[in-house]
Amino acid sequence: MKAKALLPALGVCALALTATPVHAQAASDLSSGADDGGALRVESDGSLDEGDTAFVAVTAATVWSEKDSPREVDEPALGDSPDLRAWDRALDRSTETRRGLTGLVETQAGYGSEVRVLDVDGRWAKVAVVDQETPKNEDGYPGWVPTAQLVENDRFAELRDEQPTAVVTAKFAELSDIDYAEFDGEAPEAPINAELPLIAQDEDDVRVALPGGGAAWLPVGSVRVDDPEHGFELDEPTGGDLVETARQFEGVDYLWGGVSPIGFDCSGFTYTVFRAHGIELPRDAGDQQNTGTTVSSSKLRAGDLLFFARGGSGRAHHVGMYIGDGKMIHAPNASKDVEIVNWRSWDTGGQFAGAKRYL
Repeated sequence: MKAKALLPALGVCALALTATPVHAQAASDLSSGADDGGALRVESDGSLDEGDTAFVAVTAATVWSEKDSPREVDEPALGDSPDLRAWDRALDRSTETRRGLTGLVETQAGYGSEVRVLDVDGRWAKVAVVDQETPKNEDGYPGWVPTAQLVENDRFAELRDEQPTAVVTAKFAELSDIDYAEFDGEAPEAPINAELPLIAQDEDDVRVALPGGGAAWLPVGSVRVDDPEHGFELDEPTGGDLVETARQFEGVDYLWGGVSPIGFDCSGFTYTVFRAHGIELPRDAGDQQNTGTTVSSSKLRAGDLLFFARGGSGRAHHVGMYIGDGKMIHAPNASKDVEIVNWRSWDTGGQFAGAKRYL
């Protein structure tokens, strides 16, 4: 078990979180200081403009192909407090509404994600999602997001650089005891892989800064801490680790462009699972196919990715993850959930186009 390291946190001493929490003296609670509200305030010029860096201020912002892409049924995903579960319920798979998202949505960006603003047009901003690699734009995955779901906050950006990072490892982590922040509607949830600056810790919780200003507590068991300067780094994952993470999403709905536990598309699923273990994959299946080490289908190991293309060659349109015993887990299409199948039996059209290894 690693010992805790003392780290500075906004002018006070806070204890850094270990991978396995240990009993410790409670860290200083920033809410007790007279200047804490100022230290956590939003720093912005009050205008979102081309060239700015901004952050996602909602549970997950859906990134649309065009400003006019959303349909009436997509209304719950818009606005400054999107209800993603209501949107998921509205996309009834017995109709064409869920399948109809194809081409309308590019991707999603989770709470706290950094985006570069490429353009602003009224209530919409064209952004590039920085942590999603794609050849479409060197800054990140591009598309349109309602400006109400973004916040410019230079102080949050500074804290990301200065402080250890609390990375959410649960499907969702609930923000509690929120200070110096107000939300229209319910507070966002922090989905898996959300990265928030760590500013304090007690025995049961960690205190994090929020992209829209203020701070909140997250349960210790819902996060890990990345802080290489003090020896807190993610261990090299095994194929079994990837499989364990992937299995917890079995039964999650398919959602074109989805990268959250509300819904995944095929490459959003593999992207999310690998990112949870510190492995950065490109966002789309065809680009994931161009990374990693090629392996024979006769030598597959748990954690390898399987790619499928029309005619069995060329750019992949689908990806799944091998979990052993001839099976893969994947997000197949709009009529199904994340599922485990025998991959050879599933591939009735002979579209297998190769496998890649990343470990």
